[in-house]
Formats: sequence, C-alpha cells, structure tokens
Amino acid sequence: MAGRIRNEDIALVRERSPIADVVGEYLQLRNAGGGNLKGLCPFHDEKSPSFNVTPARGLWFCFGCSNGGDVIKFVQEIDHLSFTEAVERLAAKAGIQLRYEDGGPTPRRDAGQRARLVEAHRVAAEFYAEQLATPEAVVGRRFLAERGFEAADAEHFGVGYAPREWEALVRHLRGRGFADRELVTAGLAKEGRRGPIDRFRGRLMWPIRDLSGDVIGFGARKLYDDDGTAKYLNTPETPLFHKGSVLYGADLARKEIARRRQAVVVEGYTDVMACHLAGVPTAIATCGTSFGGEHIKILRRLLMDQDEFRGEVIFTFDGDSAGQRAALRAFEEEQKFVTQTFVAVQPDGLDPCDLRVRYGDAAVRDLVASRLPLFEFAIRSRIGDYDLDTAEGRLAALDAAAPVVASIKDRALRQMYAISLDRWLGIMDEQFVLRRVRELAARQRPAARTNGRAGGTGGGGKSDRSHVVL
Repeated sequence: MAGRIRNEDIALVRERSPIADVVGEYLQLRNAGGGNLKGLCPFHDEKSPSFNVTPARGLWFCFGCSNGGDVIKFVQEIDHLSFTEAVERLAAKAGIQLRYEDGGPTPRRDAGQRARLVEAHRVAAEFYAEQLATPEAVVGRRFLAERGFEAADAEHFGVGYAPREWEALVRHLRGRGFADRELVTAGLAKEGRRGPIDRFRGRLMWPIRDLSGDVIGFGARKLYDDDGTAKYLNTPETPLFHKGSVLYGADLARKEIARRRQAVVVEGYTDVMACHLAGVPTAIATCGTSFGGEHIKILRRLLMDQDEFRGEVIFTFDGDSAGQRAALRAFEEEQKFVTQTFVAVQPDGLDPCDLRVRYGDAAVRDLVASRLPLFEFAIRSRIGDYDLDTAEGRLAALDAAAPVVASIKDRALRQMYAISLDRWLGIMDEQFVLRRVRELAARQRPAARTNGRAGGTGGGGKSDRSHVVL
C-alpha cells in the first residue's frame, strides 16, 4: 500500500491548479476589485455574493458562512472528499503523476470510494460509446439519425449503446480491476440470482456529468419493443448521483450560461442536444425529476443571480395541458430567482428535438426568442379555460387568475400584472380587479408569515429586496 503523498507533489498540485479556474467550474465569478473575484457561495444559500476568491494567494473565503481555504480545501468541500482524494483528483486533471512516501509513483490501492466510482463511470462511458459502432447497435444509430443527429454529434455528447447481454459491462469492468461491490454501489450493475448483472441492457446511453466533467451517472432510452420497462431509466441514487441536484448538459453549457446570462431548461437529453446543435448552447435538462430547489441553486451560482444582475431562465414546455401544468409548477419555484424567468411554448406540441427535425435549427432559436414572462404565461393559462365573452366567464376567470397575481411577491410587479389582468379579461375596471387581488394577497400574508416562522429563513440571512412580501 502506498504511503502519504509527497509534500513537494502537493505543492505542485496547488501551483498547477489555478483556484479561479477550479472554482469557476462550479460558480460564476465576477471582478470584485483589488485583484479579487466574487460569486454566490456554493456552501450556503444567499441572495448577494459573499464568496471571495483571491487568485494571487490561491485562497477563497466566504464572508457569509466563514468557510475558506485553498484550492484543495475547496475541492474537498464541494465534492465531499478527503484531503488525499482531493489532491489525487486535482493531480489527475493537471496531468501530475503523484509520488508517495514509499518512493514509487504507484497509485494508492485504497483510493477513496468516490475516485473509484468516478473511474468506473469513465470506463463504462468509453465502453458504451465503443458499442455504438457495433452491428447490434444499428437500432440505436437509426434512432439518432431519425432525430437529426450524426455520428459526430453522438461522439460530442458521448452517446453510447448498452448491449442486450446480461453481463457485458460487468465483465468489462471486472477485467479493468473493479470489484462487484463497486459496480453495484455505482449503480452500473444490480444484484442478480448468480451475482451482479448489467443495470442497462439494449438501450441508448447518455453519460451524465457533473460540472467538472466527471461522468457520475447515465440516462438510458429503451430501443426494443419487447423491453417491458420504462422508456427512460436513470442511474439510481448513489454516492455520486443525486438526480435532484444534477443538470444534464450543464458541464457543456456552464460557460455559455455565464457569458450569455441565460439558461434554457428543456425536458430531455435529445432536446439538450438539439438546442446546442441549433445554436442554443445554454440548454440543460433535469435527470428523471422535475425542476426543483437544488437545480435553482446550481443555476443561480452559474448565472450569478443577484440583486444588481439581471439574466434570464427560460423554460420550454409543450403547449398542451401537461406543459401548462409543468409551467405552473415552475411558477411556484420562480420567485426563488432574482433573474427574470420566462416560458417558451411551442403551440403544436413539438419539443426542441422534433422541432429541429421538422423545421430546422432556426425554428429552435425562434422558439427560445418567442419566450413569455413566466408570470404572464401562468396567468394567461388560468384564464384560457373561460368564456371571456360573458360577464360570468370573465368573473370566473378573474377568480381563477387573481390568486396567481396575488402570489407575486414583488408588490409593484403584482400591481402591474393586476392591471394587465383587467385588460386581458376585458373587464375595464382596474380598481375592481386591484381590490380583488389585494383581498387575496391579504389572505395569503398570514399563511406566509406562519410558514416563515415554522421554517426559518432558510438562507444566508440576507434580504431579497426585489421579492418583498407586502
């Protein structure tokens, strides 16, 4: 067993791992003056940036939670690694061969669990990608071609194919030195009657990467009619993969998200591919779960979503009732952003992938450009089910939409949407509509205060001036 890493190698790792570059893989940094950089802290929830990086000293410190250290400490904290694991990970990325106290350059046999699982996923991703070129995988290549993707596109996104055999991947990983328990822990295999078997068989495979580019899981699409399982399967919850805090494509999109100050949230792997290839490189998707609070935290850090900064988050949904329900769920989360949030709806129900196949790249860009503010979309969705040609229909629509308007936390914005609601309904009595919205807002305030006392602030103690409940 190798001993501890030599001190001179640890120093070399620090030297060749610029802290601004490493931290910049996880959050957007902006100039703070004096040679410092700032961003939203990834270790606690906050509205204004208190996380500071000093590249000249190779240090970081958060004035909100008082956490800080060097580049190795940051990797330890962000990825929950031991000191040695963090050094080994940074060394691998910097191309440094570490030496241990016993004198040899041999990697530790007792390498940490995370490092082993990441390596197993890397090997598995290579295996699946190679299998896509085999005769058996013709069905997978046909699936991609029918959706407008060429071989180079599949290679760029790392798309692969899982053979229909029971133990194809298991045998391959065993041959690379991985133990059965590691394959099961990683979610790459599951227990069968006679030992581990491949979790994914006969499926098209998308590697899911974290923000630093490590493969941590897979999304799998069934290809055969006799496959009685779900159309899409994802890696189960593992020490690496937590679907509620992973965004597919974020590793490819993060730099463009920061540069364009925009994130486009789509619903599937092929939609992410289609958007990127069509000129919308800020597209990301959730992995087998709805868009939630942890996803918001990731995007806020990538956008550097704060009081003085205005970017945009654009959700794409189908124009059908399911898409409208998804948008209304997004509305419930919207006010956790400072950044303005939009919805881009394709009325004929085509998702970005199908839209690109039928009408070309420009149609995908036009879909994103046609976005509506999420508040407006949510309100219009509520009133769309009523007959606005009758007084009864207009009043019923008002009662359906007024709670949505009343739930807008920004008082000035709430009043503006109340006035717009009056215009959209054709009531032509702004004061009547405003009174109705105010009544509902007043009813909601006690409940909001009660919830706030029960749940605490839930953040970094900073106020959000743009979202004050009045």
